[in-house]
Amino acid sequence: MVLPMSTTALQTWTGTDLLQVGPIYPFVGGEVVLWILGLAFWIWFHWTQFRIEAKEMQDDDAGAKSPELLARVFAEEAKG
Repeated sequence: MVLPMSTTALQTWTGTDLLQVGPIYPFVGGEVVLWILGLAFWIWFHWTQFRIEAKEMQDDDAGAKSPELLARVFAEEAKG
């Protein structure tokens, strides 16, 4: 048995005056604030990801320039 989900007391939208119904979803009027928060999160996420990846690249680059580390890696690869 499937129960219908209803957020208003309406049975049909036909002939319904939406001005009389009122808000049909939560946070009406808050779309701009939510958009700004989403944009800020998106920028923060990509900036943080860029910094993390740049640090990893620097660490990998430093490791590739170390003769001791390269010798150890090649020795482990030769074993097997």
